[in-house]
Amino acid sequence: MKIDSGIPVELDQAGPMAAHVEAQGYDGGWVFELNRDPFLPLTLAAEHTETLTLGTNIAVAFARNPMLLANIGRDLADYSQGRFVLGLGTQIKAHITKRFGMPWSHPAARMREMIQAVHAIWDSWETGDRLDFRGEFYSHTLMTPMFSPGPAPHGRPPIYMAAVGPLMTKVAGEVADGWMSHGFQTESYLREHSLPALEEGLAASGRARDDIAITMPAFTVTGDSEEELAAAATAVKGLIGFYGSTPAYLPVLEHHGWGDAQPELNAMSKQGRWDEMGDVIDDEMLETFAVVGTPEEVGDGLASRFGDVLDRITFYAPYEASEQVWTRVADRLRAS
Repeated sequence: MKIDSGIPVELDQAGPMAAHVEAQGYDGGWVFELNRDPFLPLTLAAEHTETLTLGTNIAVAFARNPMLLANIGRDLADYSQGRFVLGLGTQIKAHITKRFGMPWSHPAARMREMIQAVHAIWDSWETGDRLDFRGEFYSHTLMTPMFSPGPAPHGRPPIYMAAVGPLMTKVAGEVADGWMSHGFQTESYLREHSLPALEEGLAASGRARDDIAITMPAFTVTGDSEEELAAAATAVKGLIGFYGSTPAYLPVLEHHGWGDAQPELNAMSKQGRWDEMGDVIDDEMLETFAVVGTPEEVGDGLASRFGDVLDRITFYAPYEASEQVWTRVADRLRAS
């Protein structure tokens, strides 16, 4: 299992932090699209590193079009000498239509077609054959030699796809090179619902489990003292409550018999009671979603829960902890 870390989106921090992440022995560094562009920081990260895998986790796919993604993906793959991963996610309808002003319809089918279109564009650049992609949502039929960068010196970058529900997870198995599981995922839901959907998609495309990478940000609660553990638990409970307020994540709660918590959390979100959401998440729920304990216990726990499933992992921790804490977690995870 490869262990990854985050890279800040701020341009003045991305390069130095990427170099530091690489020096600390991490395998990859990811940028999340929140309030800045997720691709520009990776240019600087590539400039400051030599071996670190670099990617978006995630870039909002439907805020862009396949040609734009194909160009950005190719540029970053070239500049990083083949170390870039194009990680895509759908976001939700309100953000796509109201924040980005882009169309929303049939998200699973649209995402499938978007990835197929990007692949078709890259294939056209590679072979020189005529670009002729005609789909329900995207059509790309013009590629004159002037606009083609030609064959890629380091190959086309892998496309990882974020998915939560079974339909979108099946699409990841059909067309993506990697599946990015959401952090709002428990071990039993992962094994009993998500992995079967992924396998169904792989089978539909004639592929096997080894043909796709699985990565996940895993909730972790740790620290060097009881006070730090308590603060970490409070922060993670709040984040679990935030995600639990979203209807799309209701199936995970229902799987554990906690479906009644979702309407309560959703109502709190509409009332602006964000700071109170964590109070709905009890210790049993926390320890089901997150691995809790000393750094060594967390390393062992992550290996026990996900060691036979995940190819890459990041520590999902919305709180401050020392660098030594994360080094201990990572060392224990590597040794498990």
